Amino acid sequence: MTTKHDVIGGSLEDFLDELGEKEAVYGAAIKQVLAWQIEEERKSQALSKSDMAAKMGTSRSQLDRVLDPSNVGISLDTLERAARSLGKRLKIELVDT
Repeated sequence: MTTKHDVIGGSLEDFLDELGEKEAVYGAAIKQVLAWQIEEERKSQALSKSDMAAKMGTSRSQLDRVLDPSNVGISLDTLERAARSLGKRLKIELVDT
């Protein structure tokens, strides 16, 4: 009989690691969070996408790629320009695994 504290199998992290998908999943999750944060801040400032793109010195289609949570191929420079256009800064740090 199992109790609510018994664990069957490993963690999702272990499973993804076994599949060789952990880094891709982590990267996608990070991009989803960044895209969501940028979009929420843009909306809270009532800034149109066209105006934000102009502040970034880029096109509206490039901004759409930044805001696309599935597009993980965005450069750090582009993310930094998006943050600055909203009066924010991008903070990246290394953490223990």
